[in-house]
Amino acid sequence: MNRRLKDNAVAYAFLLPWLLGFFALTLYPMLSSLQMSFTNYNFSKPDSTQFIGLGNYIKMFAKAPFETVAGTAMQPDKYYLKSLGVTFTYVFLSVPIKLVFALLVAVLMNQRLKGVGFYRAVYYIPTLLGGSVAIAVLWRKLFEKDGLINGVLGLFGFTDLPGWITNPKYALGTLVILTVWQFGSSMIIFLAGLKQIPQEYYEAASVDGAGPLRQFFSITIPGLTPIILFNLVMQMISAFQNFTQAYIIGGGKGGTMNSTLFYTLHLYIQGWSYREMGYASAMAWVLLVLIGAFTAIIFKSSNLWVSYGSGE
Repeated sequence: MNRRLKDNAVAYAFLLPWLLGFFALTLYPMLSSLQMSFTNYNFSKPDSTQFIGLGNYIKMFAKAPFETVAGTAMQPDKYYLKSLGVTFTYVFLSVPIKLVFALLVAVLMNQRLKGVGFYRAVYYIPTLLGGSVAIAVLWRKLFEKDGLINGVLGLFGFTDLPGWITNPKYALGTLVILTVWQFGSSMIIFLAGLKQIPQEYYEAASVDGAGPLRQFFSITIPGLTPIILFNLVMQMISAFQNFTQAYIIGGGKGGTMNSTLFYTLHLYIQGWSYREMGYASAMAWVLLVLIGAFTAIIFKSSNLWVSYGSGE
């Protein structure tokens, strides 16, 4: 055993910074958060912390005030289901649209076009910038009532246009558009997958009389299913955790009539505005379970539609 440890000493030395970071910055905070989720911890009143069992989890779905195991009264969170609904709507709209758009652009960028390398770089830029506060502020300005979008539409005769950001009917849609605009990372991954599909398949299909559309659905899509699975999982996880854009564009409060009250934004408000860190921790763990459940469903269903080129 000592011999093996000695032989691997260099490997352990290189792993040590990562292990320290994992235990100190990931595992310990996660376990602390889990413990905190069963208490009424308020960082402004740490001495009053009590163990309340499942009180924080019941609060999410309760319809009336209730009493915890500690004998304290808790009020239901009347905005929790709203934040859940807004988040689900955002995820189910933005992720498929973003992947379809990224795939179509990747197919276009896979052609032998002049200056295609430049266009690939240009299309990737929104991914680098899209998550920044500056872009969120700019997006808010674009879609305000007197913003550039309405100004351009006004040139074509459109009048009495709404403030897209402040109108609850359209506010979430502006965030979906912002997310779809950041398609660069998915496009690059799709492009790499397209390069791996043998060109002989397309040549044989052309000889058999298959047109571009038939080739796309019979060769390209089946050949990309592992890449589609990867992009779907990664983009779904990212969409569930969206925060910056919702915080900036919604004014930090979830927008008009809570139309952009994302789950993570509601969690942030509960933890830092209301200082209910125990409840915010419980919300974080529920989000983890939700993401894990959706990821498991996607992987389970992948047996029906993902092909790895080996007959599976």
